[in-house]
Amino acid sequence: MEKGIAIAGTIAVDYIKTIDQYPEKGMLGNILSSSRGVGGCVTNTLCDLAKMDPTIPLYAYGGIGDDENGDFVVRVLKEHDINTDGIVRFPGEMTAFTDVMTLVATGERTFFNAKGANKIYSYSDLDFDSLEVDLFHIGYAFLMDPFDREDEEYGTVMARALARVQSMGIRTSMDLVSVENERYSEIVKPSLRYCNYFIVNEIEAGKTVNLSPYGPDGSIDEVRIRKICELILEAGVKDMVVIHAPLGGWAMTNTGEFYFAPSLKLPQNYIKGTVGAGDAFCAGMLYGIYKEMPVKEALEIACMTAACSLSEYDSISGMKTIDEIKSIYGKFRV
Repeated sequence: MEKGIAIAGTIAVDYIKTIDQYPEKGMLGNILSSSRGVGGCVTNTLCDLAKMDPTIPLYAYGGIGDDENGDFVVRVLKEHDINTDGIVRFPGEMTAFTDVMTLVATGERTFFNAKGANKIYSYSDLDFDSLEVDLFHIGYAFLMDPFDREDEEYGTVMARALARVQSMGIRTSMDLVSVENERYSEIVKPSLRYCNYFIVNEIEAGKTVNLSPYGPDGSIDEVRIRKICELILEAGVKDMVVIHAPLGGWAMTNTGEFYFAPSLKLPQNYIKGTVGAGDAFCAGMLYGIYKEMPVKEALEIACMTAACSLSEYDSISGMKTIDEIKSIYGKFRV
């Protein structure tokens, strides 16, 4: 019997606004459309996994406010048959939300985040005793203040949490968020020793080891990506480092094998928005890991799930079943 996947961490509501331009300071830009959807690592990744394969048992862990947005999040998760027993409500606190400004011409987005209950949810709120899964994923560092705090024994509270889960015989995975923080590497590195898998974008990977993934011309340098993977593995990741970017996805295993899968060649006007694309990639990679696929195949699945996400403005509406996802690869493969 399958034990399933648990995802813990940030839960949010996205207010997605499509805009015609990013105005200069003090100037006006037009909002062309506005909608509400779920957001955050927990909700996005779990809903994507549920759409891909509804037979996998899925469990949500995180904090929400005692408000209508919290009701909305729980309702959406339950509609996808995701177990919400691990979600904690905080009376008097609001559910985290993000204003997502999506540029209509390119799908590029900018985020304005209110941490809400995510800044309160802590180690003591995570019900470790209820975890009976094969795979545990957590995200994001830098949006959950209690987990970023120092811990005398483990370095950070996030590292302590991951160590406890690993000690239960559960494989662990971690994701980050792209922020400017002088202590970025200092906060992330303690957790690496307790990760089986580390799935992040090129910006976050570079910040983790203080090495830019970009060459002199500003484009991604695969030699640098390889070096970043090596440094992250040396810092303690047990099984595999995965890095994604608009160009595609890379993975390096603990034996030094290095893989690349390119992004799909999508038709003009296919991309409606990029919000949630990173979580969709992560969902695809977690699916591949959970199903014990070869690394290259898992990377290809992840690139496909990211492509599905790009087809809609919100984080989860574009996701499809695993069979439909594979058909996309045949259609748009580079």
